[in-house]
Amino acid sequence: MASTTTTTSTTSTRSTLWHVGAIALLLVLLYPVIWVFTASVKPADEILSTVNLLPTSVTWGGFSTALDGIAEVPAWRFFSNSLILAIGSVIGNVLSCSIAAYAFARLRFRGRGPMFAVMIGTILLPTHLLLIPQYTMFQQVGLVDTYVPLLLGKFLATDAFFVFLMVQFVRNLPRSLDEAALIDGCGHFRIFGHIVLPLLRPALITTAIFTFIWSWNDFFAPLVYLQSPEKYPLPVALRLFVDSTSSQDYGAMLGMSVLSLLPVIAFFIAFQRLLIEGAATSGVKG
Repeated sequence: MASTTTTTSTTSTRSTLWHVGAIALLLVLLYPVIWVFTASVKPADEILSTVNLLPTSVTWGGFSTALDGIAEVPAWRFFSNSLILAIGSVIGNVLSCSIAAYAFARLRFRGRGPMFAVMIGTILLPTHLLLIPQYTMFQQVGLVDTYVPLLLGKFLATDAFFVFLMVQFVRNLPRSLDEAALIDGCGHFRIFGHIVLPLLRPALITTAIFTFIWSWNDFFAPLVYLQSPEKYPLPVALRLFVDSTSSQDYGAMLGMSVLSLLPVIAFFIAFQRLLIEGAATSGVKG
């Protein structure tokens, strides 16, 4: 009886220490986010001049300035630009990557193995290596300062990571489904649209969530290809609060940063269960 009590006490102590350590690590990781939220409601003279995490008085001036916009562009325009790029990227990646994955996983054609290896190899290529030739190409056809350079690649299955993710998923689907559909007279398009695509739901949701978050937070590509402030997404628009005047408006910049975080946080909270399901699922549930 005493041994059982001791074992239970030891297990409880380990569980408590584990939870305390996890909470402490979580607070360390979330500290930058907490600082942004608290600093956004601080008076302008306290944002950089004090080490206190909590403000001495709460002010919403940064948010009101951020919502007024900057460079004669209203704030809603920056949000709509980010939304256009994020939704367009999601649609492009989901469609193109799923079609490419079906082709690599199910179709037999000459050069499939080398082509798949080359596609996987593009994951190792740094983005900056392709920047100059891509920019030159888009500049020669007059597409700089448009959304085409930012969205075209999404519709051409250039994100090899998502293609690889879906290929592994399709390969785990029973081939008997395809064979039964072929016997019934279905072609590859109908097999893909009516059989494979519905079963790809977890992988499609994972692709959509990551694509939305990465596109919403993307700063480098829009900075390179976009030149007009009215076309800027939120990450690039934040730079205007620092570069537009000699007196940097950190309050407005932090207010806009908080507003830009809210859609991503809401999106992740709404679909976190589906994200975990998509990452954990490796085949068809029986």
